[in-house]
Amino acid sequence: MSTDTHAPFEKDPGRPRSTGELIRLEKVTKRFGDHTVLDNLDFSVDAGKHVTLIGPSGSGKTTILRLLMTLLKPDEGTITVDGDQLFPASEKQVREVRKKIGMVFQQFNLFPNMTVLRNITEAPVTVLGMSKDAAEERARELLEMVGLSDHIDKHPAQLSGGQQQRVAIARALAMRPQVLLLDEVTSALDPELVAGVLDVLRDIARSTDITMLCVTHEMNFARDISDQVLMFDSGRIIEAGPPEKIFSEPEHDRTREFLSAVL
Repeated sequence: MSTDTHAPFEKDPGRPRSTGELIRLEKVTKRFGDHTVLDNLDFSVDAGKHVTLIGPSGSGKTTILRLLMTLLKPDEGTITVDGDQLFPASEKQVREVRKKIGMVFQQFNLFPNMTVLRNITEAPVTVLGMSKDAAEERARELLEMVGLSDHIDKHPAQLSGGQQQRVAIARALAMRPQVLLLDEVTSALDPELVAGVLDVLRDIARSTDITMLCVTHEMNFARDISDQVLMFDSGRIIEAGPPEKIFSEPEHDRTREFLSAVL
C-alpha cells in the first residue's frame, strides 16, 4: 500500500479549508414515533479534528451522521456546517452544504454495474462539474493511496469486502469533502479484512487536514485517531474528552460499563 498519501489531498484552490468550528448541532431532537433517538443535543466539531462517537447500539450515534448527510431531518433544532445552515434551509442551500460532506457506510453501496474507476469519477463529474480527465487522474491517485491501483477496471462483485470498502473510501474522498463521516465502516467485514481498511483510515487521519466524524466499535482505532471521544447513551452525550482520558480514566459509570463490555 502506498505510504505517500499527501498528493491526493493537496488543498483544492477552489475549495478553501475552514478553520475554527466546522459542525454545530444546537438543541437537535430526533424522534421515531414515540422513541426519542436524540434528545435536545448540542455539540460541535472544529475543522481538522477527528471526533469519535462511542456508545451502545441505539444511542443515537448513526442518527447524527444521517442528519449531516441529509438522509434524515431533525424534528427540532438547527445544524450548521462551515457557517451555512443545513437545517432548516432551502433545498438549494442543502445541496450546496452537502457537497462539503462525504460519508462511508457500513455497506459499501458501490454501483454494481460500474467499474471501480467509474464508481469514483461519477460524482465529481456530474455533481462538481470536474472534467473527466481530472476526475480520472484524482481517482488513480486515490486508488494508489488505498492500495487498489491494480483493480481499476474491475466491477465491485470481483472485489473482496475489504477492497470494496476501500473503493468506497476513495469515492467519498474524490469529492474533496471538508468532512468525512464514517459509520461503522468495518462492521460488515470479515475479521481478517478489518485491519487493511483501518490502516487506510489511519493514513488519512495522519496525513490530511480533513475533519472526521466516526462511529465505531473498534476502540483501539478510536484511541489511535481521535482528538476527542464522545460517549453516547439514550440520545445524549454523557461524557466527552481526549481518548486517553475516556479510555483510561472514564468518570461516568455508564462509560466504564460500556468499555468493559467492548474492550
